[in-house]
Amino acid sequence: MRLNQNTLLLGKKVVLVPYTSEHVPRYHEWMKSEELQRLTASEPLTLEQEYAMQCSWREDADKCTFIVLDAEKWQTQPVPTEESCMAGDVNLFLTDIEDPTLGEIEVMIAEPSCRGQGFGTEAALLMMSYGVTRLGLTKFEAKISQGNEPSIRMFQKLHFKQVAVSSIFQEVTFRLTVSEAERQWLLEQTSHVEEKPYREGSTEPH
Repeated sequence: MRLNQNTLLLGKKVVLVPYTSEHVPRYHEWMKSEELQRLTASEPLTLEQEYAMQCSWREDADKCTFIVLDAEKWQTQPVPTEESCMAGDVNLFLTDIEDPTLGEIEVMIAEPSCRGQGFGTEAALLMMSYGVTRLGLTKFEAKISQGNEPSIRMFQKLHFKQVAVSSIFQEVTFRLTVSEAERQWLLEQTSHVEEKPYREGSTEPH
């Protein structure tokens, strides 16, 4: 799953880049938000723990993560730092050892000014296309807090169907099986995307 450590995906609204140590301070600030902790079912971490988590995201074979950047900010001159362009993150987990073609997807648009603009939708589409074309995935699951209506609507728009509700965890599970028709639709939705090499430490648009 670590194929993405040298990959940059350039879309219309968002740029996906690997999660590096450069991004940790901003990410740590986001995750102090009680709202984001609730929506992502996360516990607050110390900065040191967040750096350790970033290393695990980079090294663990069953995870794939990208930081979501605001493409418009990222492409402005003079060139801004990636940290100043951060909007959120998008993740894939290989949660089923018996089925390596199933990926659980999570999308978080943490920056309030970036919400409601389609960033999450494009980030999810880019990640799903990457999962299908680069990681061999054919099924996706999304587990969403029952109160997170924007995420529920987004995944429904992306053709996911509700398959389970957990009253214990207060979450809804959605699933998408990528048939040939779904694969073609996904590739059409992401035909504008450019995949480029990513070099850690370089913040210039390549």
